[in-house]
Amino acid sequence: MPLVTPADLLAFEARYPAHTPTKTQAIHRELGLHPARYYQKLRHAAEASEGIAADPITARRVRERPAQATRHAR
Repeated sequence: MPLVTPADLLAFEARYPAHTPTKTQAIHRELGLHPARYYQKLRHAAEASEGIAADPITARRVRERPAQATRHAR
């Protein structure tokens, strides 16, 4: 499995912001990860100082997702 940095994960997320079958295939093909593991690593990348420095906008969007989902469910 290739080493994937927080910057790599956030750049990938910026290219594929919506969860689609195409994104799932790209996660396997480009990153060599299972989608569940990708989202775990993405969350950590969005909270890491390296990730925030690399792409603060995408990092913020990833960090705010659970809050948005909770607001929409109410």
